Amino acid sequence: MKVTSYLKPQTGGFAFTPENEEKAKGYIARYPEGRQASAVIWLLYLAQKQNGGHLTDEVVEYVAWYLEMAPIRVHEVVSFYTMLYTEPVGEHVIQVCRTTSCWLRGSDEITRACLEATGVERLGGSSADGRFTVVEVECLGACCNAPMFQVGDGDYYEDLTPDSARRVIEALKRGERPAPGSQTGRLSSLNEDGPTTLKDTFPQKAKGTAGGAAGKADKSEGAGDAAG
Repeated sequence: MKVTSYLKPQTGGFAFTPENEEKAKGYIARYPEGRQASAVIWLLYLAQKQNGGHLTDEVVEYVAWYLEMAPIRVHEVVSFYTMLYTEPVGEHVIQVCRTTSCWLRGSDEITRACLEATGVERLGGSSADGRFTVVEVECLGACCNAPMFQVGDGDYYEDLTPDSARRVIEALKRGERPAPGSQTGRLSSLNEDGPTTLKDTFPQKAKGTAGGAAGKADKSEGAGDAAG
């Protein structure tokens, strides 16, 4: 029988808070017994948030200990996923998509605008005041509204230009949360020049249909009352 051995994880005293302990148990419970390693990304993300936004070797190895995994397996996961950080990051992490659609639509200019507006000197670096980190990432799934970037855990800012990217950042500096979504006022991923088909929009049709049905219902009830 093959036996794999490894050094005991060096956790450095890190431990989940009671609240995060409950969350961790909930994530593990989503998977079959003995398959707790499947929750590794959940627990790494949870540990990262608790640790101020990044993972140290000790935090990574705590997750390995918690899930009964070889530490190297967890370090491998951390090295692969771009939303897991091994260096301190700013209050606002700006993730500029650089994949094909965004690149063709000017993501290089968006990256430059972000670096200039935040004062970050290099990709992956942070501003001197610790408020911003700027990184480039692969596809974020908003190709129809390229170019775009994500701020923090999930605010997408789409249809960006260098100027609108700077406006978003200036609002963040003021402590505001700029409205996510298209920065041109586009509805979802509608054609920039407006609809080319189904020009009678669905909400109008639905309203008319509902109104018609309601009208018929009212007449039927009225007829019933009259008959009564």
